[in-house]
Amino acid sequence: MAHDCSLPVTAEGVYPFDARGVAKRFRHAAIFGALSALQAGETMRFCNDHDPLPLLSQIEANFGPHVKIVYVSRAPGEIVIDFQVTK
Repeated sequence: MAHDCSLPVTAEGVYPFDARGVAKRFRHAAIFGALSALQAGETMRFCNDHDPLPLLSQIEANFGPHVKIVYVSRAPGEIVIDFQVTK
């Protein structure tokens, strides 16, 4: 059977995105691209070393109610946020 890359990698439809491994100048573009690629019901689990408050404001302005922002962890140096697509 051929692999279908459009299907979630986990049964829950959660895709990990570790921003710590992306060069800073590419991060926002990569994050917005990943969010745009998600389908309703899918989630991007975002990991970062700091709380990205300006980014969250940009996401809210761009996606509005179609992306729900849920903190999973706010430990210093290890911020984990689920971006849930509700389209």
